[in-house]
Amino acid sequence: MNKFAGAISSSSTSPHEGKVARRSESEGGQEEDKQQVACQVSTALPNPPPQAGEGEESRLHRPKQSKRDKRDVHGWLVLDKPVGMTSTYAVSVVKRLFAAKRAGHAGTLDPLASGCLPIALGEATKTVPFVMDGRKLYQFTVRWGEERDTDDAEGRVIAQSDQRPSPQAIRALLPSYTGTIEQVPPRYSAIKIAGERAYDLARDGETVELEARPVDIGRLELIATPDPDHAVLHAECGKGTYVRSLARDLGHALGCFGHVSALRRVAVGPFGEETMILLEQLQAVCHRAAAGEASLADVLMPVETALDDIPALAVSRADAARLARGQAVLLRGRDAPNFRGPVYATAAGQLVALAELDRGEIVPKRVFNLTGLIGSAGAKKG
Repeated sequence: MNKFAGAISSSSTSPHEGKVARRSESEGGQEEDKQQVACQVSTALPNPPPQAGEGEESRLHRPKQSKRDKRDVHGWLVLDKPVGMTSTYAVSVVKRLFAAKRAGHAGTLDPLASGCLPIALGEATKTVPFVMDGRKLYQFTVRWGEERDTDDAEGRVIAQSDQRPSPQAIRALLPSYTGTIEQVPPRYSAIKIAGERAYDLARDGETVELEARPVDIGRLELIATPDPDHAVLHAECGKGTYVRSLARDLGHALGCFGHVSALRRVAVGPFGEETMILLEQLQAVCHRAAAGEASLADVLMPVETALDDIPALAVSRADAARLARGQAVLLRGRDAPNFRGPVYATAAGQLVALAELDRGEIVPKRVFNLTGLIGSAGAKKG
């Protein structure tokens, strides 16, 4: 069950299937001022920005957004992104709901895909690379019998076959696509060719030839075959892997062609389905916070949630002050750590800096200034 469901008066489910678009699949709380969180939002999903071909008339009919004072908000919000919304627009919606000064996401999730979109607010944006480098888990459906130029359901059919693979044939092939493999990205992808995005060149009718590159697929499993035309799979993969390419290559190897007809991202780095929140739920919490019945800090995870794979190191307040000024700190005594590598320093339970530790010396690399609304959902106690 969604961990935030108890914080709102109603909940809904998000679609677990939808077409994948042709980009990349590859990135203790504080009481807030009730006047600042008077979020005036609709309970309905906001309209996505105009897509290619949408005219001026459509743009004129979009509701105007009211201007409000921005504030310091720090933490991670993991949106269960609905089908039909761009990642950029999702970030803008969350940023507006929190009236946050800064926001960004950790890895694009295409409009026609759903699922895990980690959104960093404030100082959490400094930890985005740690999430983008993490493992990703996808559930996707392959439609056999057709290859499309975009490798997804939106594209033009370029090859067809009457052949359909058996579940046994699919399972027998999957080990060949696990581990480190060479993969050619889709022609409709965000990869740059001589400074131009591949999908822009493809849309202009130019021939796009992309070179194979190594990607890591840790796990690939067949989950279900609801009918001869479809197969549902799970893939756990590293940065830069294209699920659409995987579906295309499986279709080639099985002699039946194939493309992705549905895609849902289940997890990114430390963030999984148990941390996701639906947009409708977030809007409901915002309304309750404006009425003094809830705190937006309770749906934000702490900044350091993105640093789960890095050791934490507690320092004194005096040393924390030095690190905050960008100065190195030398730890002495028998309890001083003697290993080398990245750490994150905390003082009195609050994140201070990302640093490199070398034989007792802490050298700050990124310093955090956590003043304002700070995420507390799932915060470790003690």
